[in-house]
Amino acid sequence: MTENSADGFLPQERSLTSLAKAVQSCQGCDLYLNATQAVFGEGSERARVMLIGEQPGDREDVEGHPFVGPAGGVLDRALEDAGIDRADVYVTNVVKHFRWKPAPRGKRRIHRKPDLREQLACRPWLDAELEQVRPTVLVCLGATAAQALLGRSFRVTQDRGRFVESPLAPFVMATVHPSSILRTPDDAREEAMQAFVADLRKVAKTLERAA
Repeated sequence: MTENSADGFLPQERSLTSLAKAVQSCQGCDLYLNATQAVFGEGSERARVMLIGEQPGDREDVEGHPFVGPAGGVLDRALEDAGIDRADVYVTNVVKHFRWKPAPRGKRRIHRKPDLREQLACRPWLDAELEQVRPTVLVCLGATAAQALLGRSFRVTQDRGRFVESPLAPFVMATVHPSSILRTPDDAREEAMQAFVADLRKVAKTLERAA
């Protein structure tokens, strides 16, 4: 059994580069046992926007980069439609290892939500990322990220797209995770996408005002 904290695995000299290297040795919770690798955040330390999702998916676990799977494609399109430069964005996740279970048939790996213990164990990595990047706008993508950062009572369905007071960044918002758009029925998917883009356009306008 691991110690259930990543604290002891963070490097003394901290930069995004040193953190990304050190996270590969993390055994702060048991998720590392079944993951291919840890998936650290990516983007410039001068990024003005930080997007935080739940955890790496199957593709991310294999390739070692965040948001490169189908949900990442949705996110890239939404950022472009909202007028946000991808170079101005840092993307990461609450949990750095993929939590999954095997499908009943075949070799497919099915996503499982990381539990609270795993989220808390991984939190030192996210705190270190926030310390290095210091974004102007922080966006929580989905309920797991929103509740991890804004409290367990936060409801994305009720409060999405609104900036809330938080010590984490000057402007903090929660919206849906792009994977939820992929799960939306075909006849409602474009509407869900446009609502997601509308939330991100608020981020773009905030960046313009804060420039």
